[in-house]
Amino acid sequence: MDGLYLKVLSAWELIMLRIGEFSKMAKVTVKTLRYYDRLNILKPEIIDKKNKYRYYSHKQLKIITQILSMKKMGFSLEEISIIIDNEISNEEFTKMLTKKQKEIKKSISFERSKLTNIKNFIKTLKETDMTKVTVKELPEVIVASMRLKKANYSELFKVVPPMGKKMEKHGAICKLPEYCFNIYHDDEYKETDIDVEICESVVDFCNNEDGIVYKKIKKVEKAACIFHKGDYESLGKSYSNLMTWIKENGYIMNGHSRESYIDGIWNKENSKDWLTEIQIPIKK
Repeated sequence: MDGLYLKVLSAWELIMLRIGEFSKMAKVTVKTLRYYDRLNILKPEIIDKKNKYRYYSHKQLKIITQILSMKKMGFSLEEISIIIDNEISNEEFTKMLTKKQKEIKKSISFERSKLTNIKNFIKTLKETDMTKVTVKELPEVIVASMRLKKANYSELFKVVPPMGKKMEKHGAICKLPEYCFNIYHDDEYKETDIDVEICESVVDFCNNEDGIVYKKIKKVEKAACIFHKGDYESLGKSYSNLMTWIKENGYIMNGHSRESYIDGIWNKENSKDWLTEIQIPIKK
């Protein structure tokens, strides 16, 4: 029986390819072929019982080409195995290709959306460089102003919403783009009894009532400005960077500092996304 097996094997060897030869022709590593064997995707036609050599037929070159093509089209090895095992018809395979085409188009659309988001975020980071100081004019503005003393900074959040309702009652119309800022009148940093003036730019004057004064604030010829990203407790670092820049560039302060609120608790849930511009009037 063994002699007959050897004669049969010898005949197979004349028309079969050993795994290394098959690997070269198929442009697939031997490791990959062994992996496909374990997954039952592409098994050798015959394995020598004595030396365990694996032999592939010429017709399997067509199969491995199909497998590689399907991989390039985005089919998983599990899907490929199902396709090969069931020997599906061209019509069924066309349906699968059409479905895969739709999935890829959807994926491309999703990836393009992510690229757009990344591009916009990079642009935002460039436009709001947290270390860059700019010098600009602060325009003359009519504001609804409420000056008061508060025990701490967190209490300011309790003032702004009621102030907005009072302004609405007065018929005040906010100017666009919105310019909401605080002016701090203390000559030094204070953690308690803060003397602060809350200002909201408006289109025109209204009657002074409910603790709100409508007034005109003159333009500031030059103000050193820096953006701050994050909660208000960490504003100190940005103030320090701005004051260092003012000193190093030969300027001195020429008025009370302002904090212009661009993004905050009203439109950003995460305090890391809050954006404030610190504005300090300066002169030589």
